[in-house]
Order: sequence, then structure tokens, then C-alpha cells
Amino acid sequence: MERAIRAIVEAMEAQGYVADRDIATAVHLARRLRKPLLVEGEAGVGKTEIAKVVAAAFDMELIRLQCYEGLDVATALYEWNYPRQILRIRMGEAEGASARELEETIFDREYLLERPLLQAISREKAPVLLIDEIDRADEEFEAFLLELLSDFQVTIPELGTVRARSHPYVVLTSNGTRELSDALRRRCLYLWVDYPSFEKELRILHARVPDLRTGLDEEVARFVQRLRQEKLYKRPGVAETLDWARALEDLGVRDLEPEIVRATLGCLLKDRHDMEGLEPAELERLLASALRAPSEAPAGEEA
Repeated sequence: MERAIRAIVEAMEAQGYVADRDIATAVHLARRLRKPLLVEGEAGVGKTEIAKVVAAAFDMELIRLQCYEGLDVATALYEWNYPRQILRIRMGEAEGASARELEETIFDREYLLERPLLQAISREKAPVLLIDEIDRADEEFEAFLLELLSDFQVTIPELGTVRARSHPYVVLTSNGTRELSDALRRRCLYLWVDYPSFEKELRILHARVPDLRTGLDEEVARFVQRLRQEKLYKRPGVAETLDWARALEDLGVRDLEPEIVRATLGCLLKDRHDMEGLEPAELERLLASALRAPSEAPAGEEA
């Protein structure tokens, strides 16, 4: 098992994703046990990337269902191609077909528009099915998913039960905007993804922004680590760290200074109250802390 987990770490890192043992173990078990993986955590910590990276690392098709309030079965599972059905009915009537014959003709897979969920269980080769931000969907839609996640099958009234040709690897993500049901959680393996440590964030910077100047990478990681400790409405995630690092690289910045940090703060903070609440003196304090070498950090302060 140790070798398998290490292989997953290496495969994900080859795609630019810095995976720790917990993530690699969850990916391994979800694949071996053929169980959906529910990934929770703050926005921007890399939950969605897990599905994308697994698909790329193991040469699997990625099928994504983006959830939102009001998402219904027709959008997620299937709908009938009404224009083609009407055209076929008219052609059948011209040919003298009976109503029964027309009904049997138009309710065929040929006239079915497959949406992400049906696509995922219809593939000959198992894909990665990403159900992104499931917490944004209604409870009714979450309940509908239970049959799919339990038996990998769905029921289409006109066609009957459609069973998976091969079990898709399912990743569900949630930002915790609402509590998910126990029924859904019981059907999944669980993974919590937290904000990375300084060391891990630095490794992520090296993997995703390799041309960032040595020294500046540590300053960036340390500043973001300090910034997350402030009382913010929306703390910056890894995605924001990478955006900021790329912006600094594009601007040719060699060292962090208050003026450039203030000018590029919109890469990190995405709320007006957070921007206005960070006073110049507070910004300078955070920056001074980020520029200080780890050995110079005051006692009790994370380096």
C-alpha cells in the first residue's frame, strides 16, 4: 500500500499538484473501494484540482457537473431532444405510422441528450466525475444523487434503469455553505483539505510558478500565511497565492515593498471590507513579519 500511495503522490506532483499523504491515501482508497470521495475545505485550497489532476494523471476523461441553486435533473442527467422528436413525428405521420409506433421511435437513446451524470455512467472506460460545489445545490437534488452514488444507476421513465457500464471515479466538493445530509456522507469517503503549511505552500509555488525569484517565493508564502491569521471576511486560498505570485513575476518585482503589495492586494483579497480594513500600518507590520527570516521570528510566532 505504501508503494501505491507514493506512486499517487508522484503522479499528482507530475501534474503540478503537491499532494500530501492524506490526499494520496484518500485518492487511493476511493479508487480501490470504488467509493465517491467527498472533499471539503475553504474556497481556493485545491479541492476541484484533485479531480482534474487525477483525471490527467491516470489518463481518464473528466466530466464536470457544476452545482448551483435550482439545478434540476434535466440539466444534470438528461433531457429529450424535442426538435428532433417533433421532426421525426412529422416524418412518421407523413409515412402513415401509428401513434404507438411513433412513441416507440422517439423515446429512444438516439433522441436523448446526455448531461454529465448520464455521460459518466455511459462511458465504456471509467471517467472521473466531478460534482463541484454540491453544497450549492438544493436538498432535493442531493437526494436524487443517492441512487447514483449507491448503485451507479439511474432511472429514466421512458427507458427504464440505466446501469453504469463502468463505475466512474466520483469526486464531490463542498465549501460548507450548507450542511450536507448524513445519507450523502455515508455513501462517500471523506477528505478535509485545509490551508497549506508554509512549507507546503512554498512547494506549491515552486511547482506552479517555477520562475519566481528565489527569496521572493519565501516572502510571498510567508506574507500570505500571516495574512490568513488576520480577521478577514474571505481569507486568500492557494489559488490567490498563485495569482499574486504570477502578478509579481509579470511586474518584474524582486523584493516585496509596501507600495507594490498595496497595489497588487486585489490578487489576494476579494472583499471590499477586507481591503479597506487593512490599514497601511497593519500592512507594513505584516510585510515586516514576512520579510523577517524564520530564525528572527519572535517566540511563539509561526515561522
